[in-house]
Parts: sequence; structure tokens; C-alpha cells
Amino acid sequence: MTGLIDSVDQRTRLVGQNRLELLLFRLGSGQLYGINVFKVKEVLQCPRLTAIPQRKPVVRGVAHIRGSTVPILDMNVATGQPPLADIDKCYVIITEYNRSTQGFLVSNVEQIINTNWENIHPPPRAVGSDTYLTAVTETAGRMVAIVDVEKILAEVSSAREQVSDAVIATGVAARMHGRHLLIVDDSSVARRQIQGVMQSMGLITTACEDGRKALQFLQAMVAEGKNPSDELILVISDIEMPEMDGYTFTAAVRADPRLCDLHIILHTSLSGVFNKAMIDKVGANDFLAKFNPDELAQRVNAHMLTLLAQQGEEVTP
Repeated sequence: MTGLIDSVDQRTRLVGQNRLELLLFRLGSGQLYGINVFKVKEVLQCPRLTAIPQRKPVVRGVAHIRGSTVPILDMNVATGQPPLADIDKCYVIITEYNRSTQGFLVSNVEQIINTNWENIHPPPRAVGSDTYLTAVTETAGRMVAIVDVEKILAEVSSAREQVSDAVIATGVAARMHGRHLLIVDDSSVARRQIQGVMQSMGLITTACEDGRKALQFLQAMVAEGKNPSDELILVISDIEMPEMDGYTFTAAVRADPRLCDLHIILHTSLSGVFNKAMIDKVGANDFLAKFNPDELAQRVNAHMLTLLAQQGEEVTP
């Protein structure tokens, strides 16, 4: 199994090419699931678990791994199914999301596939808006369901989503009258979290589900005779998205002289394997690991103050 996850350095070469590698696994049924290898730190046979009092059903216990205590979440329970049986025969995928490490209990792990984000599509609308899927793809004639891990973690943890009152710069958003910002993220939970922060600051938001839709939105704005840099304060974009990832989206914006002045913050759960060189290469203005509402508000405040100063207005943080 150790050969399944080799060198992250080798996989960083996929970044910026709109490509990714998926680790495929199964749960209690025959359905095949996938998770981005960039999120995976290790795959191992399920270790001995220690129960914790008053735990949520999805948390099967904690394991001591490499000197750290890691919560182990039953991926089957997380997606509304019965708990996995015979967990001593199951595997744990150790991941890093949103600045935290956790393990996902799965029935078995199959293989890694190399694919293109263009082959990753949003789930069919017929499955509804409350689904745990963030995308689907196909390999060798088999459908692969990609789970919205951010939705699972948001339901398991009670992380703060509100901005502290002291962080909001009074009156700054009002001086940006008529302008709003663009949010680009495939996770419904992430979009809701970011929109909540921006609304608490008095800002108007538009949201797109992936980089391709966001690029089309900006191009349509240009076609209407509008200057996106005049209409939008900034763009907050995820990196991992179906159809077109955040790196490719940012590079496309920078390559278009009608869009290239937009301020772009890449906001991603890829905190553990973040490649600063790639952020610079594609031309993003800033990077922020998900999800800290105060940090996000501070970055947006700082940019708005910069815009006001450029307009010759007196600025007071």
C-alpha cells in the first residue's frame, strides 16, 4: 500500500496543467469513489481505534499515528449509509483538509488514476442540492463519485464561520458602492461560508461553481461593454474544481488583456501541499488556506483599502 502514495513532488508537475490524480476507493457498496491525491498523506490498514465519549456517529474513534492523535471518520456513515463492518479489514486514508488532519475509513483502496479536470463534471442536477457529491467522472467505463469532503467536515466539526466584529473595517465596504466580488468554488459549503463572510462585511457576491463558468461570466461581462476590474473588487477562487481548476482559471484571466487586472485570491483546502511557486507562476495575487473567516475578511479589507488609496481617498483601517 505504501507504493500507492509515493512522492508529492512528482505530482506537483500536474499542477497548472488542469490535471489531477485521484485515489480510488470503495465503501460498503460497489460504488467507486475518488479523492484528490494532493489531499492524501498516507494510506494504511485500519489501526486500533480508541473510542471517545459523546462522539458523533461518523467518528469511529481516534488513532495514534506517527506521534499524532487523528480522528477517524467512517466515510460510509458520512454519506448517509450504515457504519462499515469489520473495520480491522478496512483501510484509512489520512488526509489534510482546511488546516486539519483526519482519517477516512473506507472498505478498500484500489488504484490511482491520472485524469484531466475537464473530465471531472458537477453531479447531475437530478441528485439534488443536498448531495454529498461535489463531482463525478468516469474511468474504464466505471463512474467515480467524488465526495464533498468540506461538507462532511463542516457537519462533523463546529468550526466558527462568523467574522469577529473587531475585524470588519467600518464603512469601507460602503465606499465600494456598486461593486461586488466573484466567488469561484465547487463546494456548496465553501460558497456558503465565503458568502456569509462577505455579506457580514456589507459586500455583494456572485458565485460560480467552477473555473470555466467563472471565466465565461467574466467574458460575458466584457461582451456587455463592462470592465470587470471596475465591476468587481476581487475574485476569490478555489483551486480544485471540475471542468477548469483554479490555476488554469487564473492563468486564463492573466492571459486576457481585458481581464488581467483582476485581483485574485486562491482560497483552497490544499494547505498541506501548497506549491507557492505555482501560485506565482499563474499570477495569483494572494493565497489563503481554508477556512478562517477573520483571515479572509482581513485580506478583503486590506485590498479594499488599497483600492480606496489608489482612488485618492483618505483611508483609515
